[in-house]
Amino acid sequence: MIIKSKSTRITHKIAEKFAKELLAHEPKTKKALVIGLKGELGSGKTTFVQGFAKGLGIKNKIVSPTFIIMRIYRPQSKKINFSLHHLDAYRIEKQKEFSLLYFKQMISDPKNIILVEWVDKIKRALPKEFFLITFNYGKGKNERIIKFKIVKSL
Repeated sequence: MIIKSKSTRITHKIAEKFAKELLAHEPKTKKALVIGLKGELGSGKTTFVQGFAKGLGIKNKIVSPTFIIMRIYRPQSKKINFSLHHLDAYRIEKQKEFSLLYFKQMISDPKNIILVEWVDKIKRALPKEFFLITFNYGKGKNERIIKFKIVKSL
């Protein structure tokens, strides 16, 4: 599926709706839900995560984890029992560095939703199946082309 966004606000709404759909159709899986985000600097990855978190009921301010690599958020509702892990692999130089974050343990827990910016830098660490969302610049200054797909591997 490909969606065109003409503003930050629209990207937030797209991500929020995607998160709500995922919650409504919670998969029966024994592993975490992994969503890889791919795109150039400034293409909308963190903006998407902000809207996604809102759709999950997370009220924290979402900022890029580029320098600390990972941030963990939990919804304020006691009815929702999961954690949102927001990772940024931009500064990862070798995939084995990612194992220091206990990524395998993270993806083995079905109570985790994991969003990874710069997902193409950690290809071998990914589970067999995950969502891939690609962000590209559109024609206008704020226009973004957002492409959703389920992949088996990168």
